[in-house]
Amino acid sequence: MRAKWSVALTALAVCGACGPAMAQTGPGRYGGGFIEFLMTGDAQGPARRTAVDGYGALGEPRPAAPAQPHARFAALPTEPAPEVSTVARAVDPRYARQVVAYDGPGRAGQIVIDTNAKYLYLVQSGGQAIRYGIGVGRPGFVWTGAKSISAKREWPDWTPPAEMLRRRPDLPRHMAGGPENPLGARAMYLGTSLYRIHGTNEPHTIGQNVSSGCIRMMNEDVIDLYERTPVGTRVEVI
Repeated sequence: MRAKWSVALTALAVCGACGPAMAQTGPGRYGGGFIEFLMTGDAQGPARRTAVDGYGALGEPRPAAPAQPHARFAALPTEPAPEVSTVARAVDPRYARQVVAYDGPGRAGQIVIDTNAKYLYLVQSGGQAIRYGIGVGRPGFVWTGAKSISAKREWPDWTPPAEMLRRRPDLPRHMAGGPENPLGARAMYLGTSLYRIHGTNEPHTIGQNVSSGCIRMMNEDVIDLYERTPVGTRVEVI
């Protein structure tokens, strides 16, 4: 009798030792296989599904969706999200708006644009000017001359001219004003030409030769200039 009890207890011990090993062969109760991996070290994942988050049909990887501009602020719902243009860019500090000594051309109230230095000056009295960093035309699109501001627009629409569409047929035929519009927050039209002083949705391009001849500014800077310059202001591009 004692021998039978010994055999039975031995069998129970063996079965108990086998239990956890058998449990690891399937998805189990931990959920999806990931927690099982953390708990047991078993690298077996869950059964493949036809579509899961971050994957297409049959689990094939697909490109990640573009990051949302304000996603980094999601953990702070009580705080207003900062403007994207003041967070997502890294512009050389020398292109920051500032008052500087000035002895160049132009009278107080006029705009002088130095395309080589990538600066726009709003001339002030007393030998000073407000200096703004700018982006200018690419090689072959830089120009010089005198114009005047003929019109002003807030959050302007953008209709690429025909010659630009010939170069870039992928561009939209028309784009309503807004944060994604290449003209940015403000535009000042120069004479009867197609050139403008305008904002940008790509502030990192300030200080570069990037445009088709327009003068681009950071949105906060073009808003500042817009408020200071009426229609009729003389603009000299040197």
